[in-house]
Amino acid sequence: MTRTSLPRRGLGAVFCAAAALALAGCATDYAPYHPAGVHGSEGYSEVRLAPDRYRVTFSGDAFTSRDTVEGYLLFRSAELTVQQGHEWFRVVDRETEREVVRERTYDPWYGPDYPYWRPYWRYYGRPYGWQSWDPWIGDPFWSQRLDMRTVEHWEASAEIVMSRGARPAENGRVFNAREIIDRLGPTIRRPGYGA
Repeated sequence: MTRTSLPRRGLGAVFCAAAALALAGCATDYAPYHPAGVHGSEGYSEVRLAPDRYRVTFSGDAFTSRDTVEGYLLFRSAELTVQQGHEWFRVVDRETEREVVRERTYDPWYGPDYPYWRPYWRYYGRPYGWQSWDPWIGDPFWSQRLDMRTVEHWEASAEIVMSRGARPAENGRVFNAREIIDRLGPTIRRPGYGA
């Protein structure tokens, strides 16, 4: 092995690592942490129910995993607790909702330039006799041009009661707000991150 091949290999490895990091930054699976309504309907929101009681919600976009939505909800609950001058919060009620949208697209051989051209055929098939075919309803002949896409949207909400002072016995529903902020804070992706 010659001396000149080592620096080239090292440079190639550095280039590959940089490219992988750049692509990893583009391929995130979660929306930035921000208030709802800033970039669409995704993000966090809260409703004050009493001086020490809130309903906190986090809605993800089509690329946000359930795990991320629930983690951002926990972080927002802790952040709100500290903003209101409290030390800990208790989860009174919690739910996660999943919306699944299945979209069907048709890519005809003649391309997308004729969006209102919708052919309709009838054909005879055993044992059912005459049947009709429409590319938007069924495609027995050209099914490879029919594409199904499933999109999931997750939304999690929790009703929390905030307090300060001595925390009740640990039961899995009582959380120290500062500990959550310190632990999850570095993993929260805020707007402008990676831009």
